Amino acid sequence: METIVSIRPLLAVLVTLVAALLIIFTGEKHRNLREFWTILASLLKFSIVISMVPFVLDGKILKYTIIALTPGVSLQFRVDQFGMFFGVLASALWILTSVYSIGYVRGLNEHAQTRYFFNFAICLSATMGIAFAGNLLTLFIFYEILTVATYPLVAHKETEEAIIGGRKYLVYTLTAGIVILFATIFIYSLTGSLDFKAGGFLLGKGSSATLTFLFVILILGFGVKAALMPMHEWLPTAMVAPTPVSALLHAVAVVKAGVFGCLRVILYVFGPVLLHKLDLWLILAYFAAFTVIVSGLYALAQDNLKRRLAFSTINNLAIIVMGASLLSPNSITGGIFHIGSHGFMKITLFFVAGAIYVKTHKENISELDGLGRQMPLTFGAFAIAAMGVAGTPPVCGFISKWYLAIGALEAKQVVFLFVLLISALLDIAYFFPIIFNAFFKSPKEPVNPHFNEAPMRMVVPLMITAIISLILGIFPNAFFNFFNLASMAAGRILGGM
Repeated sequence: METIVSIRPLLAVLVTLVAALLIIFTGEKHRNLREFWTILASLLKFSIVISMVPFVLDGKILKYTIIALTPGVSLQFRVDQFGMFFGVLASALWILTSVYSIGYVRGLNEHAQTRYFFNFAICLSATMGIAFAGNLLTLFIFYEILTVATYPLVAHKETEEAIIGGRKYLVYTLTAGIVILFATIFIYSLTGSLDFKAGGFLLGKGSSATLTFLFVILILGFGVKAALMPMHEWLPTAMVAPTPVSALLHAVAVVKAGVFGCLRVILYVFGPVLLHKLDLWLILAYFAAFTVIVSGLYALAQDNLKRRLAFSTINNLAIIVMGASLLSPNSITGGIFHIGSHGFMKITLFFVAGAIYVKTHKENISELDGLGRQMPLTFGAFAIAAMGVAGTPPVCGFISKWYLAIGALEAKQVVFLFVLLISALLDIAYFFPIIFNAFFKSPKEPVNPHFNEAPMRMVVPLMITAIISLILGIFPNAFFNFFNLASMAAGRILGGM
């Protein structure tokens, strides 16, 4: 593949770092200007990212080296199809999350709003660094920046529960970071390089026992943020964070960074040939399948809406890892595409949870009876996204799950087709009652006759993400070329075998 030296990946990272400084200097006294920096940076970031898409679709790789540290190791950005997919997703969703956040924090008159938007900007810079990282060291550095920048957002409310949730988040994720750093150093000592390569670069670089050990600890390290069981417990606890932060955690940055790291390890560090040789692919697929089923069962037991959504996220992240680990063309394509489709659907669901809270201060599913008739746009968007997560056409979740199912058959592993079907039934079981009760049950308490939707700065973003979820289910290349990027990435990975 042709490689082009370009500063654009660096600019995509830097634009929100500059915005973060402007947000701090502007402060609480000029809130409109502060929010202007947030929106402007999100638009500029998306413009820079989207400008790289034609090059990547043309089969080119964009590369930029910040500094060479030692032979074979540098801080380097390298934009391939998979990184481009994640970069487009994160930058597009941040625009909508920024608008929604303004409506949320002003609607609740939240404290420390400047700190909130500052850390949001840092998180998105770190996410771009993760998306465009050219090697394990660069990925690790931005991965840890994301960890630290997210902590003040998780603990934002500064209640005892929020502080505990933030500390648990740090304990889990910083411990995982140490594990990833150890594995990174170990791999460099074996190979003299850390650069990602489609199809992997560790084949023939160590004994079977050594490579198996490295694979296990890397999956455990990245699996913490990907919330693979039993490393998941921090995620439901972190739901104490403000709802836009939960949306950031689940759809844009943290857990998506974790699953992105898992797929980098599976497809760009070890690769299909080595994983088949070591017989690790099937073990990981079963490990992920266990998480898929158990997290779905946990979701059924949750009355708190955000906790139910959290376990639904754990379920879908495991589906992505399971698909990638099956190592067939369609399972890899479906797994990558599901990162994007799940991003739009899940951010819609969390946006709805936040809109409900701002308008009614209700957090539990048992309190939502009849609310759909008072907030029809909000619950209509929820219905669309929930149907998509369950794999119902014509929402985009159907496309990704269809390819995952075909991929399971390609890999001659019918058991994982049944895992997907059971998962879809569980999705219906824990989402359908919410929709039915909201629209068809009578409210348990009198409602204000003038009671209606949340502020439009919240309703418009959730409507847009719901509509995009529908459009991507009919035209999977609409707007972002997601399907082309996913299929090209799968082709490169398997072509490098």
